[in-house]
Amino acid sequence: MEERESVKNEKRKEYENLRKQCRRILTHSDKSFKLDEASGNSSTESSGDFSQVLDSSGQGDVASARESISTEGGNQLAKDPDKPVGHQGVQSSKSCEGDDEKSGVTCEDACAGGETESTDSDSSEDADITRPLLATEVTGENYVDESAKESSSPSIIENKSKSHTAEDFATWQRIIRLDAVRANDEWIIYSPSQADVSEIKAQRLAESVGLKDYDHLEPCRIFHASRLVAILEAYAVYDPEIGYCQGMSDLLTPIISVMEEDHEAFWCFVGFMKKARHNFRLDEAGIRRQLGLVSKIIKCKDVPLYRHLEKLQAEDCFFVYRMVVVLFRRELSFEDTLCLWEVMWADQAAIRAGIAKSAGGRMRLRAPPTDDLLLYAIAACVLQRRKLIIEKYSSMEEIMRECNSMAGRLDVWKLLDDAHDLVVNLHDKI
Repeated sequence: MEERESVKNEKRKEYENLRKQCRRILTHSDKSFKLDEASGNSSTESSGDFSQVLDSSGQGDVASARESISTEGGNQLAKDPDKPVGHQGVQSSKSCEGDDEKSGVTCEDACAGGETESTDSDSSEDADITRPLLATEVTGENYVDESAKESSSPSIIENKSKSHTAEDFATWQRIIRLDAVRANDEWIIYSPSQADVSEIKAQRLAESVGLKDYDHLEPCRIFHASRLVAILEAYAVYDPEIGYCQGMSDLLTPIISVMEEDHEAFWCFVGFMKKARHNFRLDEAGIRRQLGLVSKIIKCKDVPLYRHLEKLQAEDCFFVYRMVVVLFRRELSFEDTLCLWEVMWADQAAIRAGIAKSAGGRMRLRAPPTDDLLLYAIAACVLQRRKLIIEKYSSMEEIMRECNSMAGRLDVWKLLDDAHDLVVNLHDKI
């Protein structure tokens, strides 16, 4: 018990240090902007290196945070930065061969629990995450591979950070705040304590994170948006290789809806992102691998459907891009999303526990656990509509419109049953 409390206190301090760094970066960026304005210089170079804004102790904080999260085990706080999403932030175009590009999100440490909901944006800007959403042309060498994380040191973190400027962070911040203010209120019935937050408390938190343009929101949504801003900004500092991309707020909302302490929600999100972050990489390597697997499942299960997709030049299954990126969050209700995610996490936990290897023949009677259950579910979703696709759709755009209009029309239990049937019949072939 004492050890657990010690870990919690350490994690709280690390999160607070990340928030301090966010404030330093923003202060530096504001000063640079004012200097540029006064001198009439529109150059972005004066915004300075991302790393220069952080003092040496700050760099150590980030390093220790990374190192501790990569070395924790058992029931410690969640860990891992690998994920899928629309590219709406400053990212690297470099790839990392060491990435674990399995689909789905891990919840090794139950605190990232399936009780997370994600924010559905209402604006046309991100209404459909069906392609990379490039919010800026600024790029940097951001990728931090797994081996680097495991041997994090202040010097390593400093070198990685130098490719980012304070302006990069300002870009992430702008997108984070837009997404946070647009977040829906579907989570409210699952978090009555946050739903009852006072207007004064909500406005204080908004002021502390610099959130504006929220006059149209009720207090609980202001409070929720402010928490999104605080945690997503901290994550951008923690993992500058990814920074922030649209879709990440979709994955965070369920977490903060059921976790009232920001530092705990942050570390759970870090664990959640370990599997999901490759979805947000600019090179799309993780997304392409997953779309390729969905295509392969469909080909193995239904050759006529696959041939029709080939005829429409849609065999790459790009029309399910959004489902992969935000793990069905936009297609399922809050409750159904949690159901799907928890089943996925159960499979991943079974694999880590070695159940898949030890169960032997008994697993043949039902679906063996798989890291790719999300992709089997996506393939099942497409196969459920095979007749419609073959008989009525004559372009990939039409199929994409169908996929993007599924919100509220999917039966998650039927989806899981069909996905498990596919796993039983095809897992040896895929």
